[in-house]
Amino acid sequence: MANYNEDNDRIALQHFRKGRGPDKGSSFCRDRHRGNHRGGFGGSGLWSRLGINRDVTMSDSAQDSSSQQRYNPSGRESWKGDGRMDRDWRRGRGRGWRGSFRGRNRSQIGWFKITIPHGTKYDKKWLVPALQDICSIPYTPIQYHEDHNKVHFYVDNFITASALRKCSRKVTDCDGYKVEVYVNRSNPPNFLFPDLKVEELEHLKQCMSKRFDCSQQALDLKSIHTDPDLVSRDIKVVLNRKTNMEAVIKIIEGNIPQLTSLNLSHNCIQRLDELSELVTKVPHLKVLNLSHNDLKSEHELDKLKGLKLVELWLVRNPLCDLFKDPSSYVSAVRQKFPRLLKLDGNDLPPHIGFDVDTPTTLPPCKGSCFGSDDAKVYIQRFLQQYYSVYDSGDRQSLLGAYHDEALFSLTTPCNVQNPSGGSLREYFKDSRNLKRTKDSTMRFRLLKHTRLNVVALLNELPKTQHDITSFTVDVNAYTKTLLSFTVGGVFKEVVVDDKSKESIRAFSRVFITVPAVDSGLCIINDQLFIRMATTKEISRAFVAPVPPPSSSQVPTLTAPQQEVVSTFSLKSGMKLEWSLKCLQDNEWDLNKAAHIFTQLKTAGKIPDVAFMK
Repeated sequence: MANYNEDNDRIALQHFRKGRGPDKGSSFCRDRHRGNHRGGFGGSGLWSRLGINRDVTMSDSAQDSSSQQRYNPSGRESWKGDGRMDRDWRRGRGRGWRGSFRGRNRSQIGWFKITIPHGTKYDKKWLVPALQDICSIPYTPIQYHEDHNKVHFYVDNFITASALRKCSRKVTDCDGYKVEVYVNRSNPPNFLFPDLKVEELEHLKQCMSKRFDCSQQALDLKSIHTDPDLVSRDIKVVLNRKTNMEAVIKIIEGNIPQLTSLNLSHNCIQRLDELSELVTKVPHLKVLNLSHNDLKSEHELDKLKGLKLVELWLVRNPLCDLFKDPSSYVSAVRQKFPRLLKLDGNDLPPHIGFDVDTPTTLPPCKGSCFGSDDAKVYIQRFLQQYYSVYDSGDRQSLLGAYHDEALFSLTTPCNVQNPSGGSLREYFKDSRNLKRTKDSTMRFRLLKHTRLNVVALLNELPKTQHDITSFTVDVNAYTKTLLSFTVGGVFKEVVVDDKSKESIRAFSRVFITVPAVDSGLCIINDQLFIRMATTKEISRAFVAPVPPPSSSQVPTLTAPQQEVVSTFSLKSGMKLEWSLKCLQDNEWDLNKAAHIFTQLKTAGKIPDVAFMK
């Protein structure tokens, strides 16, 4: 077994800079002489060890004949390329590990990141030797470090990574817990790519200036790591490294922010995190070439969605192999770049859409829309009576408001839990949410039919108090035989004991009504939607004093009294509940109530919430 050496990272870096392999006495060479070659710094070349050679990328050439054919614009064998090695191993889909390396020297595949969950609770001097004792391949952990409660280190070849994966749950700590080992493909460790020095940055800047076409505002950085000006000075610019890509973007920002075309092909780029800065730093960029790189997921393109690209090249990236056909490939890319006219050199059909360059604001919300004064009188009288009974605690009296064959449905959002702690669970059990309820039998059962079933369900719902001043009404249809309108607002659930917490909800309700015998409205269809109230709605709820609900407040009014309330409300502009209170305070004397109203309004003593919107 090779013993763990604290200085291995430093020694490896020294050999890397000198361009030679390790000393003959190092663990790398000892293992090679023993027949356990682990991909030292010799072999197929320095760049293959650092992720620059295309061969280092895992492929999935050994596809089953029964597997579904994928669209492959690059014309090469499909790559796995999604970083799911450990999951595929556990699920028995080992092609990404074994089947794709036949005929290759697998020790040269690349770098792997080893993760030990909860590894920080273990002493490093115990954990590393414990794994070495049971690992079938001698190895040296590279760049051992802690991240929150996890421990990470790197190994530089497939065989070692495979052996470490088999060590998972085979080491038991002093508390009896099994040590888990997770293995994932990775970029080379950061210590192999130190930051560029000041003089190196200056040479990089000069190199980029030679590759810049001023007439086209185009910058060609294809295979920048092989540029003779950089190689001759032993300057290694690898764009799949964060520091190198950031240096390039900084030079672009400071010298050519008006850039319109950028070629980054043949640079083994795996992620686009740093390129996301192009959205703000190079706002005029129209053409981007990312072909012949190592982008494995279309989600990487989300990081560039702010760019207004008209031409994009992605051919010969692993992500291209994930699509079934050309149309799905084009559709997925175009969702991220709607203005795209060319993809991989192919013209695309014109895109139909709306481009909004400047931010827009929604118009302010307007108040109720009744359509006519007659509809307004009917609806206001109906809502006053209906919710006085609904909030009274005895909803049985609502039987007279519904038609014999009335229908009722209740819906709530799919997510009944509110992050702030509220819940709609009391309503969700009776909710006829079509996304949740897909069984046709259950859908029919949750649709309440006949007024007896409707009112029976309303009686089971929590006791409430509605803020009538928050109501807004929109009339959907108004004829001589039918009146349909939508009312929305807020209500709170009545606290029944000390343990209950007052909760404010928002609702939207569609009533479809027909004329009733007593010149009122009769409900034939009632659709109620309940959700959690927003912070803004809660701050505005119940700001004005509302008379306590009573089952005898409005229903006991005679027909002439109801007519007086409606007339006074129409002429004064006040809501029904305020008009009723004014008339009651003045002993139903219409002239006296009008005189008092005029005095109070002139003195500014009537709050704005008393008036209809």
